[in-house]
Amino acid sequence: MGSINLERPWIEFDLGAEMQVLSWAVNRPGLVTARRILWREVRNSDLPPDLDVTEWFADELVQRGGEDTVAFLTSRDVRRYCEAEATVEGINAHAVATVGLSNAERVGSRMDYTRRNWGTINVALHLSEELTHAGLIETMSIAVQARTAAVMDAGIALPSGTATGTGTDCVAVAAPAGANSYAGLHTAIGEAIGKAVYQAVYIGALEWKLTNRRAAYA
Repeated sequence: MGSINLERPWIEFDLGAEMQVLSWAVNRPGLVTARRILWREVRNSDLPPDLDVTEWFADELVQRGGEDTVAFLTSRDVRRYCEAEATVEGINAHAVATVGLSNAERVGSRMDYTRRNWGTINVALHLSEELTHAGLIETMSIAVQARTAAVMDAGIALPSGTATGTGTDCVAVAAPAGANSYAGLHTAIGEAIGKAVYQAVYIGALEWKLTNRRAAYA
């Protein structure tokens, strides 16, 4: 499966081969072909209000040699990334996550985070099973569901209820192209996806709670 290279402020998740990647990442969102997924750690000082973030990030990626990658921005210390793997009936899922919850939200409501630090959850999933585009979309639905379940189980309390994510989450799912169109919860593929993503995000959320006892939204 994929390999991880940490060179702060970057994390590189090498998928091992060119494959289809679906995401809403800052760099190369949508359905693309890529071999690597990158994270770039940032601080408030890196992103002043008048900065064109897209242009700045594009320049950073060129300097890194990563303009062809799917790439996230995160305020989480990238040294605290979490990963988990699950194998079900020979199908392997490998999830890597950075989990910051300083701008946690509950779906269907919004908090006012004006002039506060923003966190985010970024998840990348590498799946061994070959999938059609439809199968990759279903993979995304399972990954997002697992992310949400993990955050809820971590118990981040907000005035509106238990947090379900953050205002700036992003997920990328990668798999080789093939003929399999199904990745639902009742399949081995869905089980592997759910286990890997849930564990990576849940561990990250618990670690964030331990190191951020006074939450930014409190």
